Amino acid sequence: MSSSLSSSSTTHTSTIGAIGAPSRRNTELALLAFAVVIPVFAYANVGLALDGSLPAGLLGYGLGLGLLAGVAHIVVRKFAAYADPLLLPLATLLNGLGLVVIWRLDQSKLLQSIGQAGSAAPKQLMYTAIGIAFFIAVLIFLKDHRVLQRYTYISMLGAIVLLLLPLVPGLGVNIYGAKIWIHIGGFSIQPGEFAKIALAIFFAGYLMVKRDALALASRRFMGLYLPRGRDLGPIIVVWAISILILVFETDLGTSLLFFGMFVIMLYVATERTSWIVFGLLMSAVGAVGVASFEPHIQQRVDAWLDPMKEYLLSRQGVGGHSEQAMQALWAFGSGGTLGTGLGQGHSELIRFAANSDFILATFGEELGLAGLMALLLIYALIVERGVRTALAARDPFGKLLAVGLSGAFALQVFVVAGGVMGLIPLTGMTMPFLAYGGSSVIANWALIGILIRISDTARRPAPSPTPSPDAEMTQVVRP
Repeated sequence: MSSSLSSSSTTHTSTIGAIGAPSRRNTELALLAFAVVIPVFAYANVGLALDGSLPAGLLGYGLGLGLLAGVAHIVVRKFAAYADPLLLPLATLLNGLGLVVIWRLDQSKLLQSIGQAGSAAPKQLMYTAIGIAFFIAVLIFLKDHRVLQRYTYISMLGAIVLLLLPLVPGLGVNIYGAKIWIHIGGFSIQPGEFAKIALAIFFAGYLMVKRDALALASRRFMGLYLPRGRDLGPIIVVWAISILILVFETDLGTSLLFFGMFVIMLYVATERTSWIVFGLLMSAVGAVGVASFEPHIQQRVDAWLDPMKEYLLSRQGVGGHSEQAMQALWAFGSGGTLGTGLGQGHSELIRFAANSDFILATFGEELGLAGLMALLLIYALIVERGVRTALAARDPFGKLLAVGLSGAFALQVFVVAGGVMGLIPLTGMTMPFLAYGGSSVIANWALIGILIRISDTARRPAPSPTPSPDAEMTQVVRP
């Protein structure tokens, strides 16, 4: 009887281990349905507000977004069955709402009169399809995220090349004071959006190998463990690169993003608070130093410190660098708590940046404080699921890579939202998934794909060990 019970117990345990945790794909499918239906209702709402009738493209938009989301779900179900069930629906919801508001701005008579609206939404839908294609390619061809560790220094080289491309004569272009775009075949591409993924891979691979050396402290000063002098090299190099980006490309957002991402990953790898302090001090010194002699950065600081003055000077035609910051603040104020309603605001007065940098002001005006907080909560959920994935990852490289990608995503949301709301100077970056721009939406879909691959590896149940024949024979003959 004892042998029989033991054998039965072993078989039962083996069955549970084989079944493992639920894949949660049906949960993802249900959430994905809501993530498609909500933007479709928002699209209908905008059409009714603008013209009193349903938009002619409502059915096509709903079917298109549903088809793209359905294909992405099928690929996740097949190639990443145990992945986090929230990442795909959250990204789909943001992307869908962004398409609706971009179309709403396309209908603006003011922007159409100055030739700055009318065709952005169809292009953004095309970019969304390309982004989901990148997402699918990541899941199909990247079977194991640990393979990326082999390309640590290749990723660094690729990131440097991408960052230098806008400085190549004849290829890079200066748009509104920032040299962060390149023109290829009639399309504008922002290489820095793809460089952030390459740099996250490099930082994860580098810090995984060097974290023990970087964690060592030589002495304690004012409650902080000071790193050894020779270990300051990596952070000084990354700091210098971010300053060079700020000087030659006059791009404050990309500079803050890259340096901030490195400091976050450095802190996670070493658990030393001193790295955070050094990082903040170095970023502040660098930004202040460059702003003192770089006119474009100084203009952004002036517009941040006194947006009303800049607005009045621009209106009077006697100076002033930007009236957008003040227009955005008025848009937020007009929205109040519940907003004016989709399609009933006037954020098109921000003009050329209404559907890119300042699209958050449209959401703030037409959905109000409540809608804006809900939107930021969706972003926070994506970051939280990325951090949860990092905590669940079984390998150090996966942990650091998930933290780096989540940190980069969070920093980009912060610098864009902070700039539009007047918390920090404007950076010129685009709001992930919401704003018009092919580079941003494609790169962020690839980022979500990598996070889903890491979460699948982390949540996939380990195969139960198969008992050897010798162990079974011993168990049977035991009295």
